[in-house]
Amino acid sequence: MLLSTGKYPDGHICCPFSVVKSPGNIACAKKMPCVSSLLWFHISFLVNKHKPWIESSYHGVITENSDVVLLDPPLVALDKDAPVPYAGEICGFHVHGLSAPFEAVVLNRTSGEGRLRARGPIDCERQREFTFIIQARDCGTGPEGHGEKRSHKAVVHVEVGDVNEFSPVFGQLEYHGSVTEGKVYDSILQVQASDQDCSPQYSQICNYQITSQDTAFAIDRNGNIRNTASLNFDKKSHYKIHVTAFDCGQKRAAQDAVVHIHVQPICKPGWQGWSKLIDYEPGTGSKLLFPKMHLETCVGWVSWIRTTVELETSGAGRGCDRQSHSERALQKLCGASSGSTDLLPAPSGVFNWTATLVADGGRDSDLSYRFDGRQAAKIPDWVVPQNLTDQFTITTWMKHGPSPGQRAEKETLLCNSDKTEMNRHHYSLYVHNCRLVFLLRTDYTQTDSFRPAEFHWKLEQICDKEWHYYVISVDFPVVTLYVDGVTYDPYLVTDDWPIHSSQIDLQLTVGACWQGGEVSKAKFTQYFRGSLSGLTIRSGKIASQKIISCLQTCKEGLDITSPESLRQRIKFHLNPAQSLVVMEGEDLEQMNAALRKVSYINSRQFPTKGARHLRISTAVQCFGEDVCISVPDIEAVVMVMQPSEPRIIITGAEHLTVPASNLALGLSLFRDLHIISTVTNTDHRSGALKEIAHNLDYCDIMVLGEELRAGLESLELHHSALLGKHLEYANSSTGMSIYGVDSISHYTEVIRQVHYQSRQAVDSVRTFRLTCSELNGRYTSDQYMLQVNILHGEEAFEHVNHAMAPPKYMQIIHPTVTESNSYSLVFSIYRAL
Repeated sequence: MLLSTGKYPDGHICCPFSVVKSPGNIACAKKMPCVSSLLWFHISFLVNKHKPWIESSYHGVITENSDVVLLDPPLVALDKDAPVPYAGEICGFHVHGLSAPFEAVVLNRTSGEGRLRARGPIDCERQREFTFIIQARDCGTGPEGHGEKRSHKAVVHVEVGDVNEFSPVFGQLEYHGSVTEGKVYDSILQVQASDQDCSPQYSQICNYQITSQDTAFAIDRNGNIRNTASLNFDKKSHYKIHVTAFDCGQKRAAQDAVVHIHVQPICKPGWQGWSKLIDYEPGTGSKLLFPKMHLETCVGWVSWIRTTVELETSGAGRGCDRQSHSERALQKLCGASSGSTDLLPAPSGVFNWTATLVADGGRDSDLSYRFDGRQAAKIPDWVVPQNLTDQFTITTWMKHGPSPGQRAEKETLLCNSDKTEMNRHHYSLYVHNCRLVFLLRTDYTQTDSFRPAEFHWKLEQICDKEWHYYVISVDFPVVTLYVDGVTYDPYLVTDDWPIHSSQIDLQLTVGACWQGGEVSKAKFTQYFRGSLSGLTIRSGKIASQKIISCLQTCKEGLDITSPESLRQRIKFHLNPAQSLVVMEGEDLEQMNAALRKVSYINSRQFPTKGARHLRISTAVQCFGEDVCISVPDIEAVVMVMQPSEPRIIITGAEHLTVPASNLALGLSLFRDLHIISTVTNTDHRSGALKEIAHNLDYCDIMVLGEELRAGLESLELHHSALLGKHLEYANSSTGMSIYGVDSISHYTEVIRQVHYQSRQAVDSVRTFRLTCSELNGRYTSDQYMLQVNILHGEEAFEHVNHAMAPPKYMQIIHPTVTESNSYSLVFSIYRAL
């Protein structure tokens, strides 16, 4: 390229440096000496004063497997010699460094623009970055490039961009791990995969995934595998799962890894060698509960062990098996003085007011009555105690729950109120809003001032739907409540005026209160909802806590055989109710031996059948640790089997014939009476009956047909017959009841002394029925019938002759038992042929 020149007027060429350019022409700025045109052209090409210029450093990026490098800033070289041909042009770029696989090419010599490119494929996995030197050179002074100049050296740093060309690969295709059953691990094992890509984005593993379905395992982003639930060796001992990996570009591993998890059985701390169901045969005494049981701790030495055995008996009778006798009889057996009145006896001929009540529980349970808000009973006047003073006692078993509704009505257990005309409550026991209240109104004859009248107790037991034993001891003005033997004072006592004395008869009721006045029709009110058993009232206080404890004592419980052998090594505690045993010791084998001595005993002859639940809880300490293992509680059941039911058999003469004239002196009705009780002998396959000796609690002699005429007929028993026996009797026009817990032999002895007396001629036949019971009516005898034939006038004489010389048309049938006496007991019975 030629430089611009001007001309002088004389035609000489002016120097280019003095040229002034104007639109349309070129002229010399000033006249100055200059060489000719040809000479100047040659001189200009021989001048190259300046070096090319480039940036001091460049940063480039190239994607692997391509040749294009993107530089920042762009590759451009400048030369101050421009626009001089050659000297002001860029002819090339030089890359220094034999290991740099790059070259630079000139795209435009005049502008100096260039391009950096790879000489061949670039592999990021082999080298991720390159650093080298680059220089630019001009074209020198001529076409041959003589006199070229080079720029300063610039540093070029090129990074290789990665392509996600490789998939993750696991270090091994199979992994094996093991777990102990019952444990949940944070990490069972770790799988690892790698990726050959060079960049963090594509070479790092960002995620692992279990591809198997419905497994109990999970995996985190680092490849740690854990179980999400405890595993059971017996259920499954080996698990096989598949795992894959993903790099951060979400490229999946070409082949999954297989992971095998092996479940190892563990040593489980706990009691071994015990039975969940333990059968108990009534009458067998004490039975060991855990004769082969031992504790497996799965650790070394232990420093301390505590074991608790608890017996739950709420399903049996009134909370547990207790004596199934009347409360009145039990008070005698426990040493209380006589004088108690049983208000809820077993139904019988004389004590018949409970016959309409609903029994609570089966016939195998203790006698109790269920009240649902519609049943109540009037106590006959002859039963009601008349000699109550400032000291008397009320006892009862009660099971009661919360009453429906927010404002519950009073629920009366016992009430003594006006029979007619008025509606005054003289004394009563009732429940109101889960509070037990005892009302006692004194008479004006005793005092004419305000006196304590209502005594309130608020206890959880009143509405917990469980059986509890209540004793209300009145020593006016003090009233004390015992619940299950524990003393409670009233939290509230309110005063009231005494009641004016009147001639109105009183009515004692159970299960409700009698409202005989101030209404159009007398009725029951304030019905009780719950269950009652053994409700008694007696004059005087129960003397001691010992008697109260005796009345509620269970006849079943836990026991320890040979406890003296444990005292030196094992500390143990047995609660008074014998429902809880606590053992402590430092030696495991000694604790095992101690627990094998725990037994169940039921001393009732005919226990309530059914389940009794056991719970065993254990705490263990190791040396230097508070708690080293956890021993799970175990539950077992003592199943009390159905006892062999006794059969009470009464035998004796079925007919008596006596002259009417002899009845005034009294006829011994049961001189040849025999009572036995038999049960099936369960020890022998023959099923034979064996006689057993135990107690009866009442026998009733009922008059069938027309009642005894008052003042003319009666059943008589001399009080001397009861001396030395736990028996009492009640007499009425319908018969006689002999009651109390006593032996069969004593009952037999007393009944044989009962006489029938008639002071005036009666019908020709009187029939009596005798029944006996044990366990408060749970078992009753067959009905023994006795017919007394009464002979009047000539019939008596003829009967004696016939007995001495039987006519030919009569057949003699000899009874099993015959006995002669002054009342002409039948020796033979004649039947017409």
